[in-house]
Amino acid sequence: MAAIGATAGPAGEENASVALRWYVLFIMMLAYTINIADRYVMSTVLEQIRLDLHLSDGGVAFLTGVSLALFYVSMGIPLSWIADRYNRRNLLAISITLWSVMTTMCGLSKGYMQLLLARMGVGIGEAGGTPSCNSIICDYFPAARRPMALTIFCLGAPIGAWIGADMAGAVAHAYGWRAAFLVLGIPGVLLALLIMATIREPKRGCLDVIKSDDDPTLMDTLRFCVTQKSAVHVMMGSGVGALWGWGLMWFIPTFLQRTYQIDVGQAGAIVGPIHLVMGIGASLLTAWILARPSYTDPRKIVYLLGGVTAVATVPGIIAIYTHNLTLATVSLWLFIPGIYFYIGPAFALGQNLAPPKMRAMFSAIALLIANVFNLIVAPQGVGMLSDYFAGPAGPDAASLRSALLILAPTGFWAALHYFLAARTIVEDQQRAIGHV
Repeated sequence: MAAIGATAGPAGEENASVALRWYVLFIMMLAYTINIADRYVMSTVLEQIRLDLHLSDGGVAFLTGVSLALFYVSMGIPLSWIADRYNRRNLLAISITLWSVMTTMCGLSKGYMQLLLARMGVGIGEAGGTPSCNSIICDYFPAARRPMALTIFCLGAPIGAWIGADMAGAVAHAYGWRAAFLVLGIPGVLLALLIMATIREPKRGCLDVIKSDDDPTLMDTLRFCVTQKSAVHVMMGSGVGALWGWGLMWFIPTFLQRTYQIDVGQAGAIVGPIHLVMGIGASLLTAWILARPSYTDPRKIVYLLGGVTAVATVPGIIAIYTHNLTLATVSLWLFIPGIYFYIGPAFALGQNLAPPKMRAMFSAIALLIANVFNLIVAPQGVGMLSDYFAGPAGPDAASLRSALLILAPTGFWAALHYFLAARTIVEDQQRAIGHV
C-alpha cells in the first residue's frame, strides 16, 4: 500500500482547463461503468448459477449478493480513510485492478466455495472505487456544478447495467454463465493502466471556501456526519432507494424467466435496453435540470428526488403484480429510470455536505447504508421470503412474486427522507463548505 501515499503533482486546481475537467469526469464514469457491469452480471445469471449449483433462492442470494456486500461494507470505511489522506488516483487504480481480476476468477470458479471467495474479492476491490471517484471529481468541479458532474459520472450505472444485462446475458446464453464473467474482467485492468498513465492526483479542497490542514479522525467524521441532519436523510433516502430499486432489479431477470418461461438471453434483452435507453435518458435529464441556475438551491434538488422516487414506485409495483408480459415490460420502462434519477444528485448532495477531508468517508458511509440494504437485506430477505412462501415444493414464480411485492412499496419510504432533508440542507451545506 506504500504507493498510495505517493504524490503525483497538483492537477485539478482552480485553473484546470475545461477539457481536463471533462476528461477526468469521463474516465471516472468509465470506472463506475465497469464497477456496475461487474456487479450486475451476477443478477443476470442468478438463475443459471442457482440451477448449476443446486441452491435455493436464499442460498444463491447469500452466495452472489451477501458475500460481496460483507466485504464491500467492511472494507469501505478503512479504504475511504486512506482516500481522504493519501493518493486517491493510485487507490482507484489498485481497486479497479483487484475487482476486475476477481471478476475473472468468478468465471474460472469450479464450485460454490471458489465462487464465494471470488465474490468476496470483488467486494474488497469495489469498496475503494466510488469514494475515490467522488472525491476526485469534487476537486475538478465547484460546488454549484457538482450535482451535474456527479450525475454525468452516474451515467456509468445505466451503461454498466446494460452491459451486465444485455451483453452478458447474450454471452451467458451462448457460452454459459462463467463466460460472462470472463468477458467483463479484462477491460477493468486496461482502464486502471490508463488512469495511472493520464490522470494526476488533484489538490484536495482547492475549489472550496472552507479549507483545513487538519486530518479528522474517523470519530470526528462520524460526529460531524450525525450532526448534519440533512446528510443523514440524504444518505437514508439513497440507501432505502437502493433497497427499493436495485433490490427489485436484483431479482427481475429471474422473475421474468420464471413467470414467462423465457431464457436468460431473452430476459436480458428485455431489461438491458431499458437500462441503456431510459437509464441514460434519466441521467442526462437530471444533469440538464441540475445545470439550471435555479437548481443551485439544494432544497429544490431533494424535493425533485423525493417526487420522482414516489411516482416511480407505482409502476414498480405494477411490474411485479401483473401476469401480462407486455404490461410488465411497459411498467419496467417507467420504473427503471427512477432508480437512476437519484444517484448522481444524492452523491453530490452528500459531497457538498462534507468538508474536503471527509468526502471519501461520507461517500463510504452512504455506500455502506445503500449496500447493506441493496446487497444484504434485499437479496437475502427476498430470497428467504420466496423460500418461505414456496414451502417444501421449492421456489417458483409465485413465491418470488409474493416476496417482491413486499419490497416494491419501499420507494415511498425513500421519498420521505428526501423531503425531510429539505428542512436543514441549506444551513448544513454552508457549515460544511462555506457556501451554497
